[in-house]
Amino acid sequence: MTAYDIIIKPVVTERSMENMESKRYTFKVDTRANKSEIKKAVETIFGVKVKQVNTMNITGKKKRMGANVGKRPDWKKAIVTLTEDSKEIEFFESI
Repeated sequence: MTAYDIIIKPVVTERSMENMESKRYTFKVDTRANKSEIKKAVETIFGVKVKQVNTMNITGKKKRMGANVGKRPDWKKAIVTLTEDSKEIEFFESI
């Protein structure tokens, strides 16, 4: 698995935008990736130093379409904290 396979997309919410001030970034990641793989992927893609990685498994919500009941897929979220001397991720600056 490459670094681009591990990091799927950034999570853009009000809470994740507030956490950016303290150098905490939120990503949707591959469900099979562990914390050390996520740390290496973020460091290689964005060229920053990672201090800590917190992960959580999110279960998909149940949704209805008429009489049919379906379920959204489960996914994994990673909150990455950068070190104080690390530069910020430019991708989030434009948002």
